[in-house]
Amino acid sequence: MRVERARYFLAAVETGSLRSAAARCGVSQPTIGQQIALLEEELDVVLMTRSRRGVRATAAGQAMVEPLRKLVAAEEAVRDAAMASGGAYAGVVHLGGVSVAAETVVAPVLGHLREHRPGLRFTVREGASGEIEAAVLAGELDLGVITMPLHPPPAGLERVSPVAARVGALVPAAHPLAVRDHLHWHDLRDQPIVTMRAGTMLWEVLHRHVPEPDVVVQAMSARTLKVMVARGVGLGVLGGFDTSVDIPDVVWLPIRDADPVRLCLTQRRNTQPSRAALTVRQLIRARLADLAT
Repeated sequence: MRVERARYFLAAVETGSLRSAAARCGVSQPTIGQQIALLEEELDVVLMTRSRRGVRATAAGQAMVEPLRKLVAAEEAVRDAAMASGGAYAGVVHLGGVSVAAETVVAPVLGHLREHRPGLRFTVREGASGEIEAAVLAGELDLGVITMPLHPPPAGLERVSPVAARVGALVPAAHPLAVRDHLHWHDLRDQPIVTMRAGTMLWEVLHRHVPEPDVVVQAMSARTLKVMVARGVGLGVLGGFDTSVDIPDVVWLPIRDADPVRLCLTQRRNTQPSRAALTVRQLIRARLADLAT
């Protein structure tokens, strides 16, 4: 039995959706559906029922959940031991990320490394998505976590494990719009806007939907954006990835007619990362999967 098929099945059970399971596992939805079907064929049992509402484990499938979890855990233990003996938890890994990814993805991963893998060292560079991808392509960074641009990746790079989030407006709690449960792009016209700086995905999205927005602040980080909004400087445009909650008196409202933005891992194509970089990549992909649930 191929253990990744067990992973796919468990992801589908936990998320209730082949689409969400595919995002968690970093594969396409058709791939995950096909692999679960092959697992059912291997075990000669129907594991899931599928409907427009998603997927559910059958009684037989539910009975297989715990054994398959043990199988996956056993494989991870073997891999962990092999990587430790092979020096995977030593060396230096160079990471890059946009500001919101630094808070929601990179910081938790690095905290885990400090606690559990003190022999593995790292550096972190924060910047716009284009800057991070250029540094990865040039070999200055091993991996990057970016807000996925609208254009395809440069030749030699690939973007994997995308996780979607809604775009919204950050509004001071005392602002008249704060009583709404959602906004539209036209609500931001003639409003002072605090946004991420030029060159970022959020900057592009704002200018695509709001003609000549009144941008009063181009922030370098999501935290700066939130502080400015809390001080009444303007309304902010921010993705739903931002999890900082220590800045009071602001309300995040989804923009109903905004397309979602995506965080993703960017890496060089057709190159073999170091064992240490593979370890960090696995942790980043797991963190992105957590955000997808």
